[in-house]
Amino acid sequence: MPTATSSRNTVQVAGPACCPSGLGSPIDRATAEELAVLLKAVADPARLQILALLRSLPNCEACVCDLTEPLGLSQPTVSHHLKVLAKAGLVASDKRGYWTWYRVLPTRLGELSAVLA
Repeated sequence: MPTATSSRNTVQVAGPACCPSGLGSPIDRATAEELAVLLKAVADPARLQILALLRSLPNCEACVCDLTEPLGLSQPTVSHHLKVLAKAGLVASDKRGYWTWYRVLPTRLGELSAVLA
């Protein structure tokens, strides 16, 4: 779980549980493999577009059907990318009637940024 501390105007967020100090110190192979899953999830243009689009929407959430047109991708393709993002813990989903809604998990994005900082 990340920790946030404020020092003047700077907020520091710890990295993910696998490497809370980010890449500031050596990591073992298991840690590198866990971190690679997270980094691979965002190492795709469509998934980066999905994250940016979700973050721009109210409550940072949308239904798959609302993402296909702006991305220019089919529903199965968008669903696949959302599944990868969910597996990495970057988005969560809620079933609402027939539709599944996805929302960004800002804490996890903060962890990701802390690794790369």
